[in-house]
Amino acid sequence: MANETVSTGAIRRSTILAIGVFAVFAILLVRILIIQTVSFEKYQSKVINQMTTESRVAADRGRIYDRNGNVLATNITTYRVFISPSSIESNSGDKDSTDYVNYAGTIAKGLSDILGVEYDYVYKQASYTQYLDRTIQRKVDEKTADTVREFIEDNELEDMVYLEAQSTRYYPGSTLGAHVIGFTSSDGIGLYGLEYQYNEYLKGTDGYYIKARDSYGNEMPYEYASYIEAIDGYNLTTTIDATVQSYLEEQLAKTVSDHNVKNRATGIVMDVNSGAILAMATSAPCDLNDPWALTSDAMQTLKNSGYATDSDEYNKLLATVRTQTWSNKSVGESYIPGSTFKIITSSMALEEKKVSLTETVTCRGSMSVLGIRIHCHKVEGHGGLSFAQGLQQSCNVWFMTLGDRIGINDFKQYANAFGYNEKTGIDLPGEGNGIFNSQMSELDLAIYAFGQNFNVTPIQHISAISSVANGGDLYTPYLVEKITDNSGNVIYAHETEVKRKTVSEDVCKQISTILEEGVSGNGGAKNAYVAGYKVAAKTGTSEKKERECPRCGYTGNPVYEGEGENKKLTGYVCSVCEYKGGEDVFAVSEKYICSTVAYAPADDPQVAIIIIVDEPTKGVLYGSTVAAPYVSDALENILPHLGVTARYTESELAKMAVTVGNYRTWNVSYAKEVIEKMGLEVEIVGGGNTVAAQLPASGSRIEKTGGKVYLYTDKSLIEQNIVVPDFNGMNAITANAVINQMGLNIRIVGASGHINDKNVFVYSQSIAAGTRVGKGEVITLRFRSLDGDEDPSYTEE
Repeated sequence: MANETVSTGAIRRSTILAIGVFAVFAILLVRILIIQTVSFEKYQSKVINQMTTESRVAADRGRIYDRNGNVLATNITTYRVFISPSSIESNSGDKDSTDYVNYAGTIAKGLSDILGVEYDYVYKQASYTQYLDRTIQRKVDEKTADTVREFIEDNELEDMVYLEAQSTRYYPGSTLGAHVIGFTSSDGIGLYGLEYQYNEYLKGTDGYYIKARDSYGNEMPYEYASYIEAIDGYNLTTTIDATVQSYLEEQLAKTVSDHNVKNRATGIVMDVNSGAILAMATSAPCDLNDPWALTSDAMQTLKNSGYATDSDEYNKLLATVRTQTWSNKSVGESYIPGSTFKIITSSMALEEKKVSLTETVTCRGSMSVLGIRIHCHKVEGHGGLSFAQGLQQSCNVWFMTLGDRIGINDFKQYANAFGYNEKTGIDLPGEGNGIFNSQMSELDLAIYAFGQNFNVTPIQHISAISSVANGGDLYTPYLVEKITDNSGNVIYAHETEVKRKTVSEDVCKQISTILEEGVSGNGGAKNAYVAGYKVAAKTGTSEKKERECPRCGYTGNPVYEGEGENKKLTGYVCSVCEYKGGEDVFAVSEKYICSTVAYAPADDPQVAIIIIVDEPTKGVLYGSTVAAPYVSDALENILPHLGVTARYTESELAKMAVTVGNYRTWNVSYAKEVIEKMGLEVEIVGGGNTVAAQLPASGSRIEKTGGKVYLYTDKSLIEQNIVVPDFNGMNAITANAVINQMGLNIRIVGASGHINDKNVFVYSQSIAAGTRVGKGEVITLRFRSLDGDEDPSYTEE
């Protein structure tokens, strides 16, 4: 065999090839090494994600309770209906095959019929075959879920259609406490109120159920699954009393209805000795179980706008009214307090010894400050008034005098001490600020002293008033008493916090006595009177002038051109719908805010209440008529509920209504004797000896004065021949006389301590005018005084 010589070129090529192969293998080895070390977790995760599915096990959101353990927010079981497009495709087979089954169509038809969703929607979800899970509907109730189960079983769809039990937020009270409790998103995240404020405590920690699946999406054996348990959220026990809350909401709804209120009413009930909020409400609340649904007020606003439902203007207004429906007026909005602030000015003056209780000032209807004449609400003047009378009759001249004596610096310091220049720190989101001018002139001081030209929030104001009620301690208001886990372990407990001392206990007692004497006597707040309880109260009315959008009714903001001396007003633009126009289009609208603040019992204060009515349009628009009667009605129910015992004066006992007994089957003479001992008159109708019927009916409450019971010895003798007149607008003296003359009985509710006052008028009656009744029937009349103790139009000249 001949020797063959290998050329140098061949060796070189072989060497290069060998090096190349070696380099490729080296790169691959390095890559494998990186995958196995540096990027191990990344690729392991990819493999696991392809082999497993992770199902969330939702934690139960913590419950919210009122102070007595009543559930305000809880969870109920609903169901998520979902399909597995991947399984649907694999089970259906090849479309070109004779064995093909159109499971997507069957499922779309069945679920659309049961759930009320569109067929096309379900069918489209089934087409996403790369997915193992597509949701068709959430929050499906138990009954509907049972129907879905039957559908699955009947059509053997167990690995294609699924039901997943879910915990859904549920509010048993529906609208009760809506602005305080708030609500959650569909994912269980707190969006408003306490649900938002305490979301981190309430939400809990979700668990997971991890399942292994093969390449076809089928579950692998149990040993390939793992379960991470969910941790439920903590529970809140609030300071809210559900019964007190319902009483407050009832009165807000009544004043809104009675006075055709345009911008909602709001109210707060507070424990004056701790700052605990017993109730807080804003009128026209949403249903917390369906917060996105529009209230009737919101729908009317949208309808009145005239906007097309698909327009940008409509959608912007929709967002505004929806947000307004959810907003908590007690915390987030400010208003001019009016004469209710005179409680604070009086406290300042007494604390600084700038006035004595017996001192007298003569009110001639106005007072000049820096050459500008400012009127009292009683333009003809009050004449000579003591300090106590000045507060009770709400004389502006008296309070301008006090403001001048207090001085700008001290006035501002006390305003700070009472908390008007800071947020209260209440545990709710969205707390607003008041508007208090720190650069105060003597003219500002004069007007501020009687409660005009500055803004406070309702929560600021009731906190300040409560400090006067309790002896001078300013508390931080709060809503959550404690946070616990499901085993009852306390995670957090509120500690009462006194921010500072405002004024002395002696001053507070003096103010309370003056206010109570005004309510039970002839002060401007007498509509806040509650028989059996000493109520300290002050009413207030303020005016706001706004440019109103002609399209949607919201406020128009000024539009300017130029700067400095060249700056000039060119028109207005709506804050909501952005409609533009001049002064002739955006007319000035004068609107009123009527309010009353009160606390009781005045000699041992327990609770304070404030009701603020924004833009009432019907009736006599004073705080004494639009707010005070509703404060009275609320306290009449709240105080007994809280265990505060009524203590009637001799005068009240003499005027108290009596309860009619059941005298049927009694001997006529004996029944007459018993009734007359109660201080009532008796008239017997018929010649028999036994009572067969009576009017008023057993259990009726009637006034002693003029009260008469008719005893019938034969039922057929009762004649329904008296036509009930319209008592609305009658003064108390006239109404009482008419009822007695007609042979009817009266039940007095409201300013009953002033029933002989010609300025106390009927504003509602229990039996409608025109109804036919029999002699002795009881008609309940509700009275209120129409005396206004404050007028927002103090006019500067």
